[in-house]
Amino acid sequence: MICAKRLGEDALPELRLDLFPELDPEALVDALRRRCLVTCRRVSEGGRWPDEDEAGRMAHLVRALKGKPAWLDLEWDLPIPPEIQAARTHVRLLRSIHVAPGVFDLEARLSSLPDGEAFKWVGWAGRLGDNGRLRRPLAWARDRGTRLSAFLMGPKGLPSRAMQAAWGGAFTYAAPDDGPPAAPGQLPLSTLRAWRAAKLHAGYGLCGVIGDPVLHSRGPAFHNPLLQYALKDLVYLPLLCADADEAVEALEALGILGLSITAPLKLSLPEALGLKGPLNTLWRRKAGDPWLGANTDAEAFEQSLSNLEPGPVLLLGGGGVARTSRAVLDETGRAVLQASRRLPSTAEAVSALAPVGIVQATSLGMSATDPVPFPELLEAAKSSARWAVEWIYKEDTAFVLWAREAGLGLVEGLTLFDAQAGVQSRRFIEGCGGVN
Repeated sequence: MICAKRLGEDALPELRLDLFPELDPEALVDALRRRCLVTCRRVSEGGRWPDEDEAGRMAHLVRALKGKPAWLDLEWDLPIPPEIQAARTHVRLLRSIHVAPGVFDLEARLSSLPDGEAFKWVGWAGRLGDNGRLRRPLAWARDRGTRLSAFLMGPKGLPSRAMQAAWGGAFTYAAPDDGPPAAPGQLPLSTLRAWRAAKLHAGYGLCGVIGDPVLHSRGPAFHNPLLQYALKDLVYLPLLCADADEAVEALEALGILGLSITAPLKLSLPEALGLKGPLNTLWRRKAGDPWLGANTDAEAFEQSLSNLEPGPVLLLGGGGVARTSRAVLDETGRAVLQASRRLPSTAEAVSALAPVGIVQATSLGMSATDPVPFPELLEAAKSSARWAVEWIYKEDTAFVLWAREAGLGLVEGLTLFDAQAGVQSRRFIEGCGGVN
């Protein structure tokens, strides 16, 4: 209640009666001074009210009407009970439907709307491109003055929540900043405000970071302020996807204009688009244009490397980031010993190389419990090493802690991230569509 009372005019609190079945619904509405949407969700639709007690649920909703809430949520397919119909002089109806995974019947439902002042359709995102299936019906509703919100639950449904206003939706749902989300994929209110989700219009283009994991990426917090400062009609979101074919489908379905590519797609996605990888940046002026690509990781690494003591390098890892690192090291003429799970090396080989630098380009460090990579090789390199580079930009990875303890000069992942992301933002601002 405290959180709800502190909301600004841009947000309306939803009063979920199924979460507080023991409390007086009229008193709850009164505590919010009528400014709320009253909902009592059944178990089959993600709530807690037993499906078999429909009479009790309706009675609970009717009791809430005595407090005269601004809005009341009534399921799409239900007839309007007389008690609710009688209250419509002061209560507006939101007609809602939660469909099963794999069901996309929104367009059919829009052809025969029930009685109500606003409508909500909620599905599930099995693939990232599923979000694109909502764009046409949302635009249709906007053009006809129908107040509709249509979005997809689950982590892959995030674009539909954030792009709701841009695609034509009248409202979206957010989680409280000081509490858990009420549904899978629901974003905190402060996040939607930071992305200016409520102010997006039909001219906005979509950029984002694609890969898995990406939901906790620093990318949106880094890029969105720069895009906003440049007055670009672009928003940058996390796009969860681990499969190149699925990603290619989503690029067109969502009309994506700019991408930061992370693991595991730095090699496979560019190749699926006919580009030579590894790449971590894609952009185009408008949907349908050819993609342009760059590897800003390489640019950031080369910049950092120019300030580090010359000499041989021990490179750990065999994926896209390791390939990028190896290419830059080779171009600068440094001797390199590369070790990975597929191409193991030995402590004797490391000692013979006597590396001055160590580049950590494995995925170890993404999880807080990840160990230091190749500890026997690091031990062999300790006596000659002078500096270390960590590509993972999470704080205090096991490798970072090892490098500090060894007294090495350190280029942390956050430094590399900021350098490469800054170059990415310039590419998006200069090369992607959006109104200046």
